[in-house]
Amino acid sequence: MRVLGVDPGLTRCGVGVVEGVAGRPLTMLGVGVVRTPSDAELGQRLVAVEQGIEQWLDQHRPEFVAVERVFSQHNVRTVMGTAQASAVAMLCAARRGIPVALHTPSEVKAAVTGSGRADKAQVGAMVTRLLRLDAPPKPADAADALALAICHIWRAPAQNRLQQAVALHTATARTTARKGRTA
Repeated sequence: MRVLGVDPGLTRCGVGVVEGVAGRPLTMLGVGVVRTPSDAELGQRLVAVEQGIEQWLDQHRPEFVAVERVFSQHNVRTVMGTAQASAVAMLCAARRGIPVALHTPSEVKAAVTGSGRADKAQVGAMVTRLLRLDAPPKPADAADALALAICHIWRAPAQNRLQQAVALHTATARTTARKGRTA
């Protein structure tokens, strides 16, 4: 499984590609940051984020895109920029028919470090260890993007089984309800 992780942001949008399957060593295929100038007009910044993500999609051809789920922060301006960059990443993937998964920051931290309250240094250290890198990716947005991809690789099989179980349960319940009406 090849996953592009996206840590959305308007100034720095972290991107990282990881390949592998749960239970086996993972491989980093690329990591970086799409940057936009903070003094540029919002529309131009969003276009720059789109162009950067499109380049990553062209170069690495991921099967999935994992994006950090935007959560409410105290700074509305920051959360708006993050949400806009997140939407651009989802749009780029959807345009190509690539499935998108959203993961919360605490879910990613828990998957990678074992604690949903881990700090950025702990996430960077575990990403370095899990991907057998010489040093943590810089800036932290890049390490966070790799952590998103790792989280998705590890959690996708369980999430797929859960979705299949829910679908089966729903189908069984509908069939039972129909049989009850016709009796």
